Amino acid sequence: MTLLITALVTGLGLGAMYGLIALGFQITYSVCSRVNFAQGSMVMLGAVLGYVLTQRAGLPVLVAYPLALLGCALMGMLVEVLLVRPFANRGSEAWLMATVAGGILLDNAVLFTFGNEPRSLPSPLVGQTWQIFGTGVYPQQLLIPVVAVGLAVALHVLFRRTRQGRALLAVVQNPEAARLMGINTTAMISGSFALSAVLAGIAGLLIAPLLSVHSDMGTLFGIKAFAVAILGGMTSASGVMLAGFIYGLVEALVTTYLGSSFTYIAVFALLIVVLAVKPNGLFGKAALRKV
Repeated sequence: MTLLITALVTGLGLGAMYGLIALGFQITYSVCSRVNFAQGSMVMLGAVLGYVLTQRAGLPVLVAYPLALLGCALMGMLVEVLLVRPFANRGSEAWLMATVAGGILLDNAVLFTFGNEPRSLPSPLVGQTWQIFGTGVYPQQLLIPVVAVGLAVALHVLFRRTRQGRALLAVVQNPEAARLMGINTTAMISGSFALSAVLAGIAGLLIAPLLSVHSDMGTLFGIKAFAVAILGGMTSASGVMLAGFIYGLVEALVTTYLGSSFTYIAVFALLIVVLAVKPNGLFGKAALRKV
């Protein structure tokens, strides 16, 4: 029973984090049919900025974390302006490799400035454990899914109930019509990349106290989150979040009961099987073709 509770809590936490990062992929893909393959580096950037601002600059968390997320947003916009837009305007798919290269550059820039030694990001939510059915659980582990679900709901409200959100949805549905209606589609696309990076930064800040902060911490998270986005379906935000929980739970359960050697075999075999049966993901829908 103890192993099961531990696996479930770990899986929900990991799944929520993967879902948050994957939601960033889904947002930019929905808006402009492009994604930021430096998304994993945004996870790292959020954690590193949070560490630097709290532990080195001495800022309180309520000031440091918003500043860290602002840094992530600016970096997301830079990625769109410098690494995506120039190629997209020429009809080239080279933005894909450019964002990969941008992530590598960012990782190495942090490596040379921050160092390669893993650092611990203190949090009062990992100082003691709560007992759940006799199993010790860090409050931080429970916070991650709560924040992830809360952000998913907040984004739904933002898109459906605010002027900016409706403008973004208009760009998703018909960019040309949105432009004719006076919506700045270029700004909307940049904003989607900024929002995507912020979601990744939040994931980094949430997971850092449970792991450690270092320059390549986001690489594997980014790869798994992209797998989650594909698994859930790039056209469905709620599907992506649900796929994150499914992926996280499968990963945790396989690791707990079969061992870490079988983890990637199981989760990526699951991904292959799902895509073989549902090419658009579990909850995605096929794009309509105009004839």
